[in-house]
Amino acid sequence: MESINPAQSAPAITQNPDIRYLGRLLGDVIRAYGGDKLYKQTEYIRSASVDRARGLQGADLTDTGLDALNLDDTLNFTRGFMLFSMLANLAEDRQGVAAEPGADVASAVAKLESHGIGKDAVLELLSHSLIVPVLTAHPTEVRRKSMIDHKNRIADLMQLKDAGRTETDDGENLDEAIFRQIALLWQTRPLRREKLFVQDEIDNVLTYFRDIFLPTLPALYGRWERVLGARPHSFLRVGNWIGGDRDGNPFVQAPQLRSALGR
Repeated sequence: MESINPAQSAPAITQNPDIRYLGRLLGDVIRAYGGDKLYKQTEYIRSASVDRARGLQGADLTDTGLDALNLDDTLNFTRGFMLFSMLANLAEDRQGVAAEPGADVASAVAKLESHGIGKDAVLELLSHSLIVPVLTAHPTEVRRKSMIDHKNRIADLMQLKDAGRTETDDGENLDEAIFRQIALLWQTRPLRREKLFVQDEIDNVLTYFRDIFLPTLPALYGRWERVLGARPHSFLRVGNWIGGDRDGNPFVQAPQLRSALGR
C-alpha cells in the first residue's frame, strides 16, 4: 500500500510507478507480518514527518508518535523504512540512464556524425581507450548475501512484469511472488554479526562478477557492435582490488592473492 511511502514528500520520486508499486507491497507485508498496530503507527509517523518536512502550519506541534514506540516497535519501524529505501533504490536503478533522453551510444554516435565525426573515427578512438571500473572491499559490504539475493530476485521479477508477464516460469502469480520476496526481506536479519574475512570479501565480489558484469558486458558489446557496424576493441574491462590490496591490510598475504586470482 502506497500510504507507507515516505517519498510522498518528494514528488519527483513518487512519479516512479515502481516505487509506488513496491511501497504498496511493503505496506502489505508490514501489516501481514508486523501487525495492524505497527502498520498504523508507521503510517502516522510517516504522515506527521512529511507534514513537518513540508513546513505545514502547526505541523511542528504535532506529536510524531515516535515516543510511543517501545523497543521492538522501534526496531520494526526502522526495518520498514530501511526496506523502503532499499526497494526505492532498486526502482531507481531500474530506470538508470534509460530515463535520460539521449543517454545512450546510438544518440552519442548520431550527434558525433552530425558534426562530421564518423563511426570509423569512433572505433579508432575506442581501439586506444581503456575503462576499468575497479571493485574494492572498502567499505566492506555489511549486508548479508541473503539480503542481496532477495533484492536481486525482486529485480528479476520486475523485469518479467516489464515484459507483460503475469506469472513466473514456475506458474506463480507475479505479484504474489514479489510480495513473497519482500516478506523474505522483512524476515531476514539484514546485517552480519560476524566480522568478514578476506575470503568472504572475495566471495562477495564474485557475486557481482557473476550476477552483474558477466551477463551485462556481452550485451553491451553486442549493442555497440550494432550501432557502430563493427565489433569495438575490448576497451571496457573489470578490475578487482579485493584479495590483492597491499595498502596495510595485514590479512592480505600471498595465499589470499592466489585464492582471489584462482577464483
